[in-house]
Amino acid sequence: MEEEFLQKRFVDLANQSYRNNIYTFTGFLSASEQDLFFRMLPQIGQISYTLFGGVEGCERQMLRFGSEDQLGYEEEFPICCVEIRPSAPKFADKLSHRDFLGALMNLGIERSTLGDIFIADKTGYVFCHEKVADYMLASVDRIRHTSVKCKLLRKAPEAVKPTLKEEHLIISSERLDVVVAKLFHLSRSQSLLLFREKKVFVNGRCMENNSGVCKAGDVVSVRGYGKFVYGGCIHETKKGNLNITLERYV
Repeated sequence: MEEEFLQKRFVDLANQSYRNNIYTFTGFLSASEQDLFFRMLPQIGQISYTLFGGVEGCERQMLRFGSEDQLGYEEEFPICCVEIRPSAPKFADKLSHRDFLGALMNLGIERSTLGDIFIADKTGYVFCHEKVADYMLASVDRIRHTSVKCKLLRKAPEAVKPTLKEEHLIISSERLDVVVAKLFHLSRSQSLLLFREKKVFVNGRCMENNSGVCKAGDVVSVRGYGKFVYGGCIHETKKGNLNITLERYV
C-alpha cells in the first residue's frame, strides 16, 4: 500500500508541475524510494526532474519536478542545513547517526522531512526540509545525555561535502559482484547476498543482477558498506587480470 501511495504521489506531483507551470517537490526519499521512481519513469512522461539532497553525494534526496528550460524560471530546493553542536564539546558523548536521528524522531519530526546526517568533531549536520528547521532550532537541546545548541547554516560546511579517495584494485572481471567483493573484502557468497537483499544500487537504481558490468562513471552504493564511483580499467595484467581504478566516498 505504501508503494502504491508513493507511485500515485509521483504521478500527481509530475502532473501538477506540468499543468500549473510550477515546481513540485517530494520529501526526502530513501534509496529504495528513488529506485521505485526510476522504475516508473515511463508513467511520468517528458516532465523534467532533479534529485538533490543538499550536497553532491547525499543518499537521501528530494525529488523536484520541473526545470528552468520547461518553466522559464528557477526555484531552489527547500532544503536547510542545521548544525547541532555540543554546548560543552570537552564533556560531550561520542554521538552516532542513530543518536541524532532518534532524538529528532522523538520530537515527532517525520522521516521524510530529514535528509542525510553527517557527523564531524562531535557535531551533527542535518539536512532537513525548511518547514521543520525553525522547530528543530527551538526544540533540540539534548542528544542522549549531551546538551546541544542548534544553528541554521547559510550554506553547507566543508565537513559535509564528500571526500573521494582514489583506489586501484586487481580483479578478474568488471562484473559488479566481483568489484563489490574485492573492494569491501567479501566472499563471493557474501557479495551475492547483498544483491539478493536489494542492498546494491547503481546510479540510484536497485541492482539485483549481480552479473551486471561496471561502466566508467557508475556511482555504486552498497548499503551498510559504502559508496564509490567506478573509474574503469587502466590496463590488463600479464596474467589476464584487470587493473581498475575507482573513487571511494570517505
